[in-house]
Amino acid sequence: MRVSYGLPTHRVDLDGEFLGPGAIGELAAAAEAAGFGAVYTTDHPFPGDAWLAHGGHHALDPLVALSFAAAATTSIRLHTNLFIVAYRNPFVAAKGIASLDVLSGGRVIVGLGAGYLEPEFEALGASFAERNERMDESIAAMRAAWTGSSTTFEGSGYRATGNTMLPRPVQRPHPPLWIGGNSRRAIRRAVELADGWCPFPNPAGLAGRTRTAPLERAEDLAASLEYAREHAVAIGRSAPLTVCFIPEGLSMGGGSEVDEERVVASMQELGAIGVDWVSVALPGETRDAQLAAIERFGHEVLPEVPERHGRR
Repeated sequence: MRVSYGLPTHRVDLDGEFLGPGAIGELAAAAEAAGFGAVYTTDHPFPGDAWLAHGGHHALDPLVALSFAAAATTSIRLHTNLFIVAYRNPFVAAKGIASLDVLSGGRVIVGLGAGYLEPEFEALGASFAERNERMDESIAAMRAAWTGSSTTFEGSGYRATGNTMLPRPVQRPHPPLWIGGNSRRAIRRAVELADGWCPFPNPAGLAGRTRTAPLERAEDLAASLEYAREHAVAIGRSAPLTVCFIPEGLSMGGGSEVDEERVVASMQELGAIGVDWVSVALPGETRDAQLAAIERFGHEVLPEVPERHGRR
């Protein structure tokens, strides 16, 4: 099992600590030295004020932030968690992802989400009602562009009539695609179109707000993984599906202290049911506090990670 560390790119309120020159690179380099497998970023280009007033957050552009992490490191993976491709023209998205993969030497993991914030879709001129269809279409469009061959593709509001995108990503045929979301549709999308699946803990009381299925216990995840395996058999998929989840013992946004024993126990339980990666956000309101949390997690938790080596 490998661990992806959440860069605090959402803490724009602490810009002197986390958004200043060198901050992202220093944190990414510390995560690499501590033994983390990846660093990740979130994606909110233009969130609505109502969501921000009720716990929402801003974020740096994910590909720009990860490029700074790439420049300061040599081996750690660069993970979008999650990148909302339906916000964007898929060919522009494909170009940014390919550029990052080339410049980092082939280290990108593309976590993709359908999105759930309607005002953000509206502000960006994207269709909220058709976001799932646009996501599936965008995956096909990006894959076509990443071949490096002349591409003909008819999309929703765009058309390639013989266009070529170079350079190709270093990873072939493209960086691994991990699909976010807890729904049966998200699972099917991961099995049919992608390399991995990254659900997240989602209490039933929040399911309406996040617009995806509840997922509260490891038993719930195990049931969903069984559904994924059954669907893979049904469509004839033989390739393994990488699974990334969030362990118990810490908060999704890094707002609470880490219960290290609980995190380790949770990772062991998750590894036993087929999880390959976990993503974690660590506490710390200053750069020094984050660096200390990274070092402590690397010293106290990572040596206890189950010996289950995640794929790509």
